[in-house]
Amino acid sequence: MKSTLHPQKVGVSIRNAVKRYGTFKALDDVSLDVAPGEFLSILGPSGSGKTTLLGLLGGFVQPTSGSIHLGDTEITHTPPHLRDIGIVFQNYALFPHMTVGENITFPLRARRMPKSEWPAKLQAALEMVELSGYGDRAISALSGGQRQRVALARAMIFEPRLILMDEPLSALDKQLRENMQLELKQLHAKLGATIIYVTHDQREALTMSDRIAVMKNGRLVQVDTPKQLHDRPRDSFVASFIGEAMLLPVRRLDAGNLSLAGNTLRSAHPVPASEDLFLTVHSEKLAFAGPQTAPESNLLPGTVDSCLYQGESVRIFVTLAGGEQVSLRLPSNHSGWQMMPETGQPVTLALHPEDTIVVPRAA
Repeated sequence: MKSTLHPQKVGVSIRNAVKRYGTFKALDDVSLDVAPGEFLSILGPSGSGKTTLLGLLGGFVQPTSGSIHLGDTEITHTPPHLRDIGIVFQNYALFPHMTVGENITFPLRARRMPKSEWPAKLQAALEMVELSGYGDRAISALSGGQRQRVALARAMIFEPRLILMDEPLSALDKQLRENMQLELKQLHAKLGATIIYVTHDQREALTMSDRIAVMKNGRLVQVDTPKQLHDRPRDSFVASFIGEAMLLPVRRLDAGNLSLAGNTLRSAHPVPASEDLFLTVHSEKLAFAGPQTAPESNLLPGTVDSCLYQGESVRIFVTLAGGEQVSLRLPSNHSGWQMMPETGQPVTLALHPEDTIVVPRAA
């Protein structure tokens, strides 16, 4: 059923944001632009500054210096309740003594919107998250996934200019979390709201985002599309944080060639001019060499160490001739098992020059 909610589409601009706690810099000169209607995820390990950055956007944290604009309006020092921002918290922050409907319409009450507008907006919000008919239910009667939907409906019912999400799926089990990722992605496509989403789960960020901002030690390391982050990481930190990557020390020979344990490999991408380089190897980019292997592929001889069954696939660990360990995956279907090697078996792996990505060590 078509929703009548129309969140506003505005861009976000953060300029030179710094947040100090004593001598510690939680944010260190962060500048970031988010396009109107974009779904941007902020990704990083614990302590990277992603939650502090979200707090600045929400008005719960005041920057030491820098500025924040929402559309054409500066909101750097605007109180949270005047920013016109919807927020979905990690623990949902629902009121247990209120019904589903009362929780969802709470922002309308807080903004003193005419009560005559509440029923239509509530119905639209319930339909949007597929909870029609749940308005009179108690929060305690809902599942984790349903509570997450209520929190999302509450954040969107007043048609905010920006929606912030602070790891809203982290409390859900794996299957439900993956289902909700797809639902959120579809909902964003339908509504077109500007969403900034904080997560430490790189697969979640890759699944849902238009772009991802990777943070480390209070700084932005790389802001890019999911594909570019995965396939063309800027340095060893991003490479190790995104995807199932293995980093192998290599030496630069020239702009298109590198040396791995004495073997020359060719890359279709410029090899950085650095003394401290790594070859980024993703499991899904490797294959066993065979008749179908492209003739220009780099060949890596090695020996099978072990095979780890993981349900939909089998991860095969191989020690290369120089002693480095890599892994590749085969599907756990009939064709995959037909190709399965034995432990101790010598094998040759193939890596296409397009997938031969070299990165410098992170600062």
